[in-house]
Amino acid sequence: MEQCERKLVDAGRGCHTVYGMKMTMHINKELLERIVKTHGFASKTEAVDTALRELDRKARLKEFFKKGLGFNSEELRAGVDPNYDLMALRATETPPKYGKRRAR
Repeated sequence: MEQCERKLVDAGRGCHTVYGMKMTMHINKELLERIVKTHGFASKTEAVDTALRELDRKARLKEFFKKGLGFNSEELRAGVDPNYDLMALRATETPPKYGKRRAR
């Protein structure tokens, strides 16, 4: 997918960022403001654009998982080392320590 290139254009009333299309939408104001603040977006447009791209990404990923990689079961088995032992690898890992212990 091509990324939209942002261009600054003089529209007679100052410069505007032009890409995609301008439209009027009914969006929950509090929700949009909360999302912009929580995620640090520079603008409402950036928040909406990111949300649309994320929904599109999830839909394409779901479709990819439905189709699969196009390999049959024999081809998939051939792609994995028969000596690969996940449990042995896990047993040699040092478990991470989460958080700090509080003094009582």
